[in-house]
Amino acid sequence: MVMREHLRLNMMTMKTDKCISPLKDEDLYKACKKIKHVALDMDGTIYLGNTLFPYTQDFLRGLRELCIGYSFLTNNPTKSSIDYLRKLQRLGIDATEEQMYTSAMATVDYIHQHYPSARRIFALGTPSMQEELKKGGYELCEDSASDRPDILVVAFDTTLVYPRLCRAAWWASKPDIPYIATNPDWVCPTDEETILVDCGSIQKCIEGATKRTADVVIGKPNPNMLYCICDKYGLHPDEIAMVGDRIYTDVATAQNAGSFGVLVLSGETTLEVSLSYERQPDLTAPSIKEFGEILQRAHNIS
Repeated sequence: MVMREHLRLNMMTMKTDKCISPLKDEDLYKACKKIKHVALDMDGTIYLGNTLFPYTQDFLRGLRELCIGYSFLTNNPTKSSIDYLRKLQRLGIDATEEQMYTSAMATVDYIHQHYPSARRIFALGTPSMQEELKKGGYELCEDSASDRPDILVVAFDTTLVYPRLCRAAWWASKPDIPYIATNPDWVCPTDEETILVDCGSIQKCIEGATKRTADVVIGKPNPNMLYCICDKYGLHPDEIAMVGDRIYTDVATAQNAGSFGVLVLSGETTLEVSLSYERQPDLTAPSIKEFGEILQRAHNIS
């Protein structure tokens, strides 16, 4: 493995695999011992597609034994919080609605805060995503030039059809209509033999047609998702670890919030890609299994 000279990477040999951190061992364990809550990305972190990783249950059990809370965060807005809870239950994970926070929910929170008078939205999104908007008190506009929205919302939409993409571009071409995107991800991880085009790629298509980018992109790496966890549980940002498989969303969220950032190599990001970034994660691990081992070790140090 070739390390870039300006990065001082400290190799820590675990029982079975290796993790990488720019921190000294002492500082790493000190930071891990402060962690009181773990914010977990889902797809590519605790499962891949419809397959639960074999170490996920043990990792969550280890957090509970250490009295560390955890939440499930996802940039994927295609499902409602209830949909995700049902999926976790099918995979054998018991979770509550309080533990779930999606980019769709974060988008609703953002609109409430920044556009309190908005009532009508044109949204590219799945039926579940649109239900989240309705649950937030918004009316959804039809695919019609006469049905003008207060806000345009563009999300990862697995039900996307061409006329609605064109209508979204039409509203994006109107500079007086706020344009909000749910997440910046280019693709969605999958265990199927295909590429799932995500919200970032759809935004790029609209940008190509209109020369306009989204006014704001909600979800990771926007730190607001972690700030909401801080407010909910009375924590400081450095008492939260954000764990995920994407360095440009999951790890960047932690860095933007001042939290502990953990990159796992079980999903999208490879070690080679990770090492090409100027600012490194606090910890890079093959999976949450190795991160759990480090947390245990940190708590065993007196």
